[in-house]
Amino acid sequence: MSLAAKPPVTEEEIDAFRAGVRGEVILPTDEGYDEARTVWNATIDRHPALVVRCAGTSDVISAVAFAKERDLPISVKGGGHNIAGRAVEDDALMIDLSPMRSVRVDPDARTARVEPGVVLSELDHETQAFGLATPVGYNSTTGVAGLTLGGGFGWLSRRYGMTVDNLVSADVVTAAGELVHASETENEDLFWGLRGGGGNFGIVTSFEFQLHEVGPTVLSGPIVHPFEDAASVLSEYREFAADAPEDAAVWFVIRHAPPLPFIPEEWHGRKVLILAAFYAGEMSEGEEVLRPLREIGDPIADAVGPHPYAGWQQAFDGLAPAGARNYWKSHNFVEFTDGMIETFVEYGERIPSEGTEIACAQLGGAINDVPVDATAYPHRDARFTMNLHTQWEDPGQDEACIAWARDMHEAMTPHATGGVYANFVPEAVGDQQAAYRENYDRLVEVKNAWDPENLFRLNHNVEPSR
Repeated sequence: MSLAAKPPVTEEEIDAFRAGVRGEVILPTDEGYDEARTVWNATIDRHPALVVRCAGTSDVISAVAFAKERDLPISVKGGGHNIAGRAVEDDALMIDLSPMRSVRVDPDARTARVEPGVVLSELDHETQAFGLATPVGYNSTTGVAGLTLGGGFGWLSRRYGMTVDNLVSADVVTAAGELVHASETENEDLFWGLRGGGGNFGIVTSFEFQLHEVGPTVLSGPIVHPFEDAASVLSEYREFAADAPEDAAVWFVIRHAPPLPFIPEEWHGRKVLILAAFYAGEMSEGEEVLRPLREIGDPIADAVGPHPYAGWQQAFDGLAPAGARNYWKSHNFVEFTDGMIETFVEYGERIPSEGTEIACAQLGGAINDVPVDATAYPHRDARFTMNLHTQWEDPGQDEACIAWARDMHEAMTPHATGGVYANFVPEAVGDQQAAYRENYDRLVEVKNAWDPENLFRLNHNVEPSR
């Protein structure tokens, strides 16, 4: 047999490769191939030449060498959540890191060493055993690796910064097939590029994070309002957000109400505005800080209260299940204008599917305290980020759902910074300048130094200039 590569890969070569790795090598004819190539977004349907499910760093090094020798493109899978589906590519070698799931917490140093197959819930589970956490995303099935390399933000970010602001070091398999360590004092240029520059510079096999005292119980919860009140509620929310302390983060979502127990049954399936509130500090302080927010309007439900931090991190997982069809569009904003509120309401009126939501996260705080050039992640001016989570089941709805997201994105453009969070870009190519902004030219220099042949190109790619 042969694979789609030049030169052809023989059975003997594959057998020798398989014998030299500790993990699995899966071919298109093998049982489990379809499961291995499937990622979170069901619009992605690609067929790699082979999949290597790596058991450790040695397997990653071997897979990179095998792909280079046989001119196979390399895709890299951590959690498989990337909206553009870059974990899988036709006729490529997929390096699947998902079996690498170790988390080692040092409670005295307040650090965690994390392998690239770990998802957010697994990291939270280990760190919360010691009352510690680091800022990560808002869907607990997301992979730590992809989240971090794109920047990473979540409920703790206004207090403790982006995920990359809490990255202490990383071990990286380079395009040369070498394992190197990157930190503020070792391979500093590579470390800078990893913090927001995506998978352009190598495959990270270990992340070291700084941890902070969080929980185990935090004040958090959703406040649900009728969609008809969205304009007035968002106007008052804007006033609250403008003066909120860094320990407070309040995001909002416009969507059809899910059938959750705290929402009255008669509201299930009807459009609502949900304010999702979180407070990182003392519970009593949080009660006072969030009181004005809870006094806005006439809510259908208010479930704000003490919740386990790890539980809150998983609270919205059910709204973004694996296997749905997804398309996202995103903008960053430095202010919250009347025109934005009008557009939120206008497009909320015609949300195209039951699973679609208009989501807007409150940023600012510690995120904005970091200089633009301190890390590759450049969006240090953003105070809000909008992500249109367009989600549906029927392929026949593809055109309508994608058109709605693009139309709303265009309508929001006059209010936006022109930047976009790389992890929210649904297209395989494009928007590199918007994603990396002022830091793009420096990223090209890092690419030239560490991957001049662009071996790692199946990502939000920075092309080398050499």
